Amino acid sequence: MASLAMNHILERIALFQFTPTHCVQARAMLGWSVEQLSREAEVAVDDIQRFEAQQEVTDAARLALAYRLEAQGLVFFPGFAPGRGMNVQGVTPHRVDREDFAMAD
Repeated sequence: MASLAMNHILERIALFQFTPTHCVQARAMLGWSVEQLSREAEVAVDDIQRFEAQQEVTDAARLALAYRLEAQGLVFFPGFAPGRGMNVQGVTPHRVDREDFAMAD
């Protein structure tokens, strides 16, 4: 039962933090069209367009968008543009060549 309550809390946090502006900015960062995000998140193009126009969409659609974009390593905070998470694989493609590589282990 605790995990169900925790999932509900995490969903509420994700819904609060992820805004229509974030969606537009995240797509631009990734170079994704509305159609590509639709395929990736399995959310209808119409829903994405309504959300980005700051119209009502279901919480399920918003969560699917937020979670799919987070899976690409993006993080969302109210009032700020999306950022890249610090633990995203591939952010430093040749980390062994970095002078501070030993610190990462």
